[in-house]
Amino acid sequence: MSDSSRAPVVLDVWCELQCPDCRTALSDLAALRARYGDRLELRLRHFPLEKHKHSFAAAQAAEEATEQGRGWDYVEAVLTRVEELDREGESFLVRVAGELGLDADEFDTALVDGRHILIVDADQAEGKAIGVTGTPTYVIGDERLDGGKSQEGLRERIEEIADRLLAG
Repeated sequence: MSDSSRAPVVLDVWCELQCPDCRTALSDLAALRARYGDRLELRLRHFPLEKHKHSFAAAQAAEEATEQGRGWDYVEAVLTRVEELDREGESFLVRVAGELGLDADEFDTALVDGRHILIVDADQAEGKAIGVTGTPTYVIGDERLDGGKSQEGLRERIEEIADRLLAG
């Protein structure tokens, strides 16, 4: 089987969009995308923390962005402006959608009707079941790497695991 026909390695990224540590992790995610391209699938997993009052709405908004085809673009746009989310809440989430050319009215409706709640709840429950306690947390292969306390060395560890999985 050639490299191009092999299924990508999956990196689950347990994140919450009001988390400054997740914002810091964006540079690592960009470096991983640059290094691996489509051989590494970054999969956003939601883990809203109770201490951030807009994180649950932000997770639902990220799902709406994914449905509209711009999930990671939206996640990055929100994370780079965490302070605005802290101040403005849901109106900020809708505004960012509009800035990205997404259907902002649909975001507003999705936040009201809760159409993405089950996805967010399922991610959070799965995260708790596998021992996620903070964000960012990564799962690659069978290994969970916790970046909630320190992200030092995490990208290198992810690269070691990805290289091993891609070689196997």
